[in-house]
Amino acid sequence: MDLHEVRRVRATLALFVADVFASVPRKDQRTKGDCYLRGLMLDGRRKSIQAMAARLPDGNEQNLQQFVNQSTWDPVPVQRRINERLLPLVDPVAWVIDDVSMPKDGRMSAGVAPQYCGALGKRANCQVAVSVHAASDTASCPLQWRLFLPEEWATDSHRRTRTLIPAEVTHREKWRLALDMLDSLADWGMTPPAVVADAAYGTNAHLRAGLTARGLTYVLSIRSDVSAHPFDAQPMAPDRKGDVGCWPQPRYRQRAPSVAVLATDLGPEAFTPLTWRQGSKGELRSRFATVRVRPAGKAVERPIKAAASAEQGWWDGVLPDCWLLAEWPVGAEAPSEYWLSNLPPDTPIVELVRLAKVRRRIEHDYRELKHGLGLDHFEGRSWPGWHHHVTLVTAAHAFLTEQRLTPKAPQPASPSIRSSTLSKTP
Repeated sequence: MDLHEVRRVRATLALFVADVFASVPRKDQRTKGDCYLRGLMLDGRRKSIQAMAARLPDGNEQNLQQFVNQSTWDPVPVQRRINERLLPLVDPVAWVIDDVSMPKDGRMSAGVAPQYCGALGKRANCQVAVSVHAASDTASCPLQWRLFLPEEWATDSHRRTRTLIPAEVTHREKWRLALDMLDSLADWGMTPPAVVADAAYGTNAHLRAGLTARGLTYVLSIRSDVSAHPFDAQPMAPDRKGDVGCWPQPRYRQRAPSVAVLATDLGPEAFTPLTWRQGSKGELRSRFATVRVRPAGKAVERPIKAAASAEQGWWDGVLPDCWLLAEWPVGAEAPSEYWLSNLPPDTPIVELVRLAKVRRRIEHDYRELKHGLGLDHFEGRSWPGWHHHVTLVTAAHAFLTEQRLTPKAPQPASPSIRSSTLSKTP
């Protein structure tokens, strides 16, 4: 937005800030929040505090630095109110788990470490944040963020003290952070219609088990080497030898093939041409097939066996079944993408495809958040500063999304201003 456009929506933005930042106790802090949001939305290649302050008529670099990096306002109720406003507007068909990397120099920014950086396509010094987004075919919005803390930070007391990382925050795998966010959102009374994620998350059997344990449905992308038994495969127990020892446990006697093998064995004729939505250049269309399978592997079997043994003293060896969705593009020699889903057996294939493909929608989020709103332009180093910045970027994105979807629609009063009752998890 240019300066003229920002001035045109100034009154609407002031109402938005008054509502979303109602939990922030001081008026001067809310005023700085309004200023920071205008700086993020204003045209400009760099969205660092110094650059934004220079572009804003009322910009004060020292005030904005203090507001983001030193101020103690709680970002959690702000995030909650953003979600309360955006979820009804976006009307998501699914929530998307993903992560984003931000290249960073030095060693003293919270969570920074040499790790795979998607922004650069290689291992590099960066911060990584896990996120959950609400997504429909036409709109999406980030709901929560978690800054990933690599293992090397767990015991580095010097860097933790310098970057103000809370004592209770330690290393947690990215899939656990995703489940933590879903739990936090559930505490606010917000549950997803379905969960989708790319193969970095979907291949993880622990994540799939965690979603199932929470009663959540999913359509998760997986790698081609994930193993699964055919639906009609049956576990068998060998005959007991002699009269001593334990009875042999039932298990599948054939090695589980990969999902790539299962999908290829269906043959090209089993794949149906389907359109999942209308794109800017025409229909988005490919060929898909579904088949019921039983995902295999020790990470799948162990919790199922433990639960069955605890409940009834034994396990019959039968693995739960689910959908395998595969895509075989026209002209390709073999299937190229695969998904597992615990949606009911009567779910139409078009619904599975629609959910599998809705994940691409959040790429629009990331482009706007990073290139338009400066998600990765934050130059501070502290844990609170990063969470303040990300919350403000999310608020700016939410405001722009509201303007696109319902430019004149009034918003209801916030039911979540009572910040004292809210969780303090960042």
